[in-house]
Amino acid sequence: MLAVLYVGSVAGSTSISTSTSTSTASDTARSVPVFKAKPYVTVETSMFGPLIEGAAVDKNGNFYAVGFNDTKAATGMAFPMQKLFFQDRAKTKSWFNAIRFNIDPAGVQEAYLGDVEGHRVVRVRDPENKGRFVHSETFCVSPDMLQPNDLAIAHSTQRLFLSGMRFTPNSVVGDGDLWTCDASGKARKLGSFHRTNGIELSPDEKTLYLSEASNRGGKVVSNAILAFDVDVHRGEISRGRVFVDFESLDGSGTDDIDGMRADAHGNLYVARWGAGKIAKLSPAGALVAYIHLSSIDQVTNLELAGPQGKDLFAVGACKSNPKKGCIDRYAVAVEGRAFSKLHG
Repeated sequence: MLAVLYVGSVAGSTSISTSTSTSTASDTARSVPVFKAKPYVTVETSMFGPLIEGAAVDKNGNFYAVGFNDTKAATGMAFPMQKLFFQDRAKTKSWFNAIRFNIDPAGVQEAYLGDVEGHRVVRVRDPENKGRFVHSETFCVSPDMLQPNDLAIAHSTQRLFLSGMRFTPNSVVGDGDLWTCDASGKARKLGSFHRTNGIELSPDEKTLYLSEASNRGGKVVSNAILAFDVDVHRGEISRGRVFVDFESLDGSGTDDIDGMRADAHGNLYVARWGAGKIAKLSPAGALVAYIHLSSIDQVTNLELAGPQGKDLFAVGACKSNPKKGCIDRYAVAVEGRAFSKLHG
């Protein structure tokens, strides 16, 4: 039996969760179906640099990522075509690492961009709903945020949840954090953890998922996804527990978790950085499938986009040339949570 213990500080208190497994990870891994994504943006055609990240979908199914033109302050559309989306020219030190789209109560489409250098979230808006995002502003900011690294949005309340991290040789609580920004842009810290990264909400917005990893002696030793009950109106979390521990699940505890996205049925797609694959998990935390990537080893993020929200796009540095950003594509059966929410 393998037992895993995680300790994190949440809302000023200490929470402890355990998970156990009696089946071997190798048995689970061998029994899981394996699929393979196809190249979509290749090293020969890519207009993205090696820091490609922040995968996102808008209401039309268009797909976006950060690192356009190999520029930290630039984001770009990647599907159905490659072109500049937004570049911060006023604040030259911006480093965008996350994008999430939303429809505000007035029906205006907007995008939130996580700026790891500015410890803020930038909001860009399309006032005429014609695909021209011409207005930008700092939506929420705090010098106490570690980054932010990735974003999740509760579309019902316009509330953001933000993860952040610092990579240290020996992880401690405080190397990762969790913040929320309400609809007015007020930022508040919800907890401290070991190194956090991927973040997502369930389709019913009652569960918040957050990845947590640990290093020892400069090496990655564990990777898990935590789950919390969440009140998206008040911005409060409770009942923290281990949703999945990858070492006991499939023996891949040393492969880092990066971005993750849910589909409309609550399945969770998880980028496994360094492993060149996506893990698909059921709403109960069972390993459903692996999706191996053709052109990417260091997969950073993913999103379900396309005309029906059923095309999984995965991004990362190109396997054949790590100085370029590549995108692989795989068709799935269920539309993405974000695409579904943007359609009401």
